[in-house]
Amino acid sequence: MTANLASAVPLRIGIVAGEASGDILGAGLIQAIKQRHPDAIFEGIAGPKMLAEGCHSFFPQDRLAVMGLVEPLKRLPELLKIRKYLKQHFIQQPPDIFIGIDSPDFNIDLELALKKADIKTLHYVSPSLWAWRQGRIKKMAKAVDGVLALFPFEQDFYHRHNVPAICVGHTLADQIPISPQTDKARAELNITASDSRYIALLPGSRSSEVERMLPVFLDAARLLAKEKNAPKMQFLIPAANEVRWEQIQALVDSLDLAQSDSGLIIQTYLKQSHSVMEASDVVVMASGTTTLEAMLLKKPMVIAYKVAALSYFIFSRMVKVKFIGLPNLLANKPLAKELIQRDATPEAVAQEVKRLLLCVHDSDSALLREYHRLHLSLKKNANQKAADAVLNIIAGEPLDAESSSKSN
Repeated sequence: MTANLASAVPLRIGIVAGEASGDILGAGLIQAIKQRHPDAIFEGIAGPKMLAEGCHSFFPQDRLAVMGLVEPLKRLPELLKIRKYLKQHFIQQPPDIFIGIDSPDFNIDLELALKKADIKTLHYVSPSLWAWRQGRIKKMAKAVDGVLALFPFEQDFYHRHNVPAICVGHTLADQIPISPQTDKARAELNITASDSRYIALLPGSRSSEVERMLPVFLDAARLLAKEKNAPKMQFLIPAANEVRWEQIQALVDSLDLAQSDSGLIIQTYLKQSHSVMEASDVVVMASGTTTLEAMLLKKPMVIAYKVAALSYFIFSRMVKVKFIGLPNLLANKPLAKELIQRDATPEAVAQEVKRLLLCVHDSDSALLREYHRLHLSLKKNANQKAADAVLNIIAGEPLDAESSSKSN
């Protein structure tokens, strides 16, 4: 049961999303809340989609987009300054609730400070406590009034540790049709050659990811283009923003295709990652939320990833799960090949792409059936369910008031 919060005073909601994936979730949540509270005020840190929904951002979202254990240290003074500003602002002007979307290393400390100031807090997107550093669950319990989890196994984990949590599913599972519209996507991108196979290369949205992964992907593309008796291939590379597009284009231009790789066809796109994946036969990608999107689009994929050597050394000794790709985590088995650190070589990527291309048109494959099952398990009307949970907490009701009332 969703709380009735009609009031002469508009809702004020603090919200911080530090990644492009969080921007998608935040925009959907804002939209759903505004359907019931059109005058609600949202402020914090937002990406372009949240900005388009009317959220005010005190800082550019990309200032929070750091990863690993070593890399954030270089930006630590700036990150601490941003968090201090937000802490002071929200304590001086308390919102009805604060919502941290992902970015746990930044948001959980902020949530803890605000919770101590008697401000209600929610964390949207479960930190990977079930995967590593499980001791953080005690801190989470003190920092938030509840967790909005994307996946069912996450909700179960929090319940075992007596932390209020609800699985809301994923907004992408609601937005993406069960059957992909590949031909439509190809027409939109003006790639209609029927004799070609299209390979999407997604090296990531951060500068460091592109720097590490795109050379590997481009070298794999060169190997594939030189394969004898292989189908004609075209490689499609989307960029998350203008800065990444310039970085990607510079790396592609450095190949000097006219001189050395006349058979290698590469096209770059700005902010069209969804269409690029949907148009493709196979996706080669860095780990992250895009692996979930590729799964929902029913695309065979190769997941390859590298981080700084020291970060990997530390992570590899702390991680408690077998997989890093979301499709594999959800299925608890290797649906997609994972090539991590030293295994992420051009030769290994090319070999897996060749294997996947052999069965790309099998519409009744075990892989596609598993993708279909997982898609349905995440299709829960996520935006509305998350909005219900937020409004329930503001009203002082349980996180999932409807379920609670039914159980009673």
